Amino acid sequence: MYRNFGKRVFDSFFCLLLIIPISLITVFISIAIKIDTKGPVFFKQERLGLMGNVFKVYKFRTMVQNAESIGTGIYTNDQDPRITKIGHILRKTSLDELPQLLNILKGEMSFIGPRPPVPYHPYKYEDYSEIQKKRFDVKPGITGMAQAYGRNSLTWDERIEYDVEYVNKMSLILDLKIILKTFTSVVRKEGVYRG
Repeated sequence: MYRNFGKRVFDSFFCLLLIIPISLITVFISIAIKIDTKGPVFFKQERLGLMGNVFKVYKFRTMVQNAESIGTGIYTNDQDPRITKIGHILRKTSLDELPQLLNILKGEMSFIGPRPPVPYHPYKYEDYSEIQKKRFDVKPGITGMAQAYGRNSLTWDERIEYDVEYVNKMSLILDLKIILKTFTSVVRKEGVYRG
């Protein structure tokens, strides 16, 4: 019941609860980004969502414009010169993910679920194994088991294992545990970058 109905109620409730404070935070972050560097406030990128369908995810821009075409592409580290001053703060606190509230309101994402990968990395949808594809049986999330228990320090295969485990065990209690563990990881600044 939670999988088919309760989870949407969970997402809707927290969206309504957070929409006003997040809107206020968004104003301050937007001003900071515009003062820091030239370019748009928001970053949009195609990702794989439910059943492998492609959608555009929203984030605050944390890097210089056209960063994917410069240097190491989609790979980053804590010394990456493409990351802006404000971007470092947003990444370490995960505040860059706040605009994904729009994706939740549109029904494309959930608060808790596997993070949506880009369509070509680590694999194309058709190249995931049948077991790995289970991660696409639920809506992607702003955070999930992999983010709570390692974030970017995990390999992609390790993240996928956590994602499949989440799909198999999904429940309200598990979602609440993931929120608490994610909060702890963010406060401790654990696993922001690989290695």
